[in-house]
Amino acid sequence: MTAEEVVTEGCSIPVEGEDITPNKDGGVLKIIKKEGTSSELPMTGDKVFVHYVGTLLDGTQFDSSRDRGEKFSFELGKGQVIKAWDIGVATMKTGEICKLICKPEYAYGAAGSPPKIPPNATLVFQVELFEFHGEDITDGEDGGIIRRIITKGEGYTKPNEGASVEVCLVGRHEDRVFDERELKFEVGDGESLGLPPGVEKALQSMEQGEEALFTIKPKYGYGTAGSNKFDIPPNATLQYKITLKAFEKAKESWEMNSFEKLEQSAIVKEKGTQYFKEGKYKQAAVQYKRIVSWLEHESSMEPEEEEKAKALRLAAHLNLAMCYLKLQEASSALESCDKALELDTNNEKALFRRGEALFVMKEYDRARADFQRVTQLYPSNKAAKSQIVLCQKHVKAQHEKDKRLYANMFQKFAERDAKKEADQDKEQEKKQNGSAMEIEENGAQEQTQA
Repeated sequence: MTAEEVVTEGCSIPVEGEDITPNKDGGVLKIIKKEGTSSELPMTGDKVFVHYVGTLLDGTQFDSSRDRGEKFSFELGKGQVIKAWDIGVATMKTGEICKLICKPEYAYGAAGSPPKIPPNATLVFQVELFEFHGEDITDGEDGGIIRRIITKGEGYTKPNEGASVEVCLVGRHEDRVFDERELKFEVGDGESLGLPPGVEKALQSMEQGEEALFTIKPKYGYGTAGSNKFDIPPNATLQYKITLKAFEKAKESWEMNSFEKLEQSAIVKEKGTQYFKEGKYKQAAVQYKRIVSWLEHESSMEPEEEEKAKALRLAAHLNLAMCYLKLQEASSALESCDKALELDTNNEKALFRRGEALFVMKEYDRARADFQRVTQLYPSNKAAKSQIVLCQKHVKAQHEKDKRLYANMFQKFAERDAKKEADQDKEQEKKQNGSAMEIEENGAQEQTQA
């Protein structure tokens, strides 16, 4: 513990506490009131949940989360709070209660925060840390990839799809290290190196020089299949420690002129084709999607360039459709075929692959129509003729099934109606019998009276 003097309104007030500022200038002093229960400390980027009471040095309270009855949360080290809090809460353990004495330069400075906090005010906070957890970096925040930053990176840019990266990584499953490598590759090629999709997603959230821990759920890991290469069982949660040593961003669409877009599209088309030949359909699809993103809305080309762009876009959509069919993603294949047919209404491959997608989706009538159109436009296409026969078999089978279903349905309706009619007849007969008995009884009474 050290003793510091805080000057306020011309008076020097001795204050005890540990100086926790990085450069030891006495700007933030900490006094622990209650020890925490955990051994782990929050890291940069973690979401922390606290209660606090803020006072001036004379004891005047200016704010309190406890009075509001609601915990306060923020992302540590992201500048969302005063400097003193980013420094102080980073030293706390779960369950800890401490007092932070914060000089103006680590609080609200010369301006203060009127009307409650005057200029150049030293502030005192009593803070209790309840919990903290890492940052969810998935697009839908589904908890699939959680990041905890060990060492903050530099700058603000991050790798994008196609960026060249240099990384050091250590992969763990439970207590076993299963992968420890230094790699150089392009983002989008990771699967060919045995990396799960979550690692590439993680890299796109990192800054140069950053070191971070990532917890990757099965959806972003090796999924239900696991990994034979690394002896990872199905549905396994993985931990990766990743250091992004260096990277070079791939040019974004807006950074390239039309010539560069055409040039790069031709390069990645060949790359995608190579991946496809190797059976790496996901990686191939990534390359073809890049072509679409570069050329789909390009409007500043000369006529000759436009023709080249159209041919590349058409090839990209056709190849994407084939990738999606291989990946058993029929609806995405259908969408790619529709895009291709917008560019070339009678394209043989687009019509055939759309028919295949519709067949997988069990829309046999629509699939047959596409295959029939192929045979009309391209009579030599024997595969389309075979597909028509298959579609007809399925359509016929579906009709027979529907016929039996409807026959059974009508039979049930007929039986229900017959039963209802029989019940009504019985009820009517019962009423008639009751009336007859009444007549007989009345007749008997009349004879007795006579």
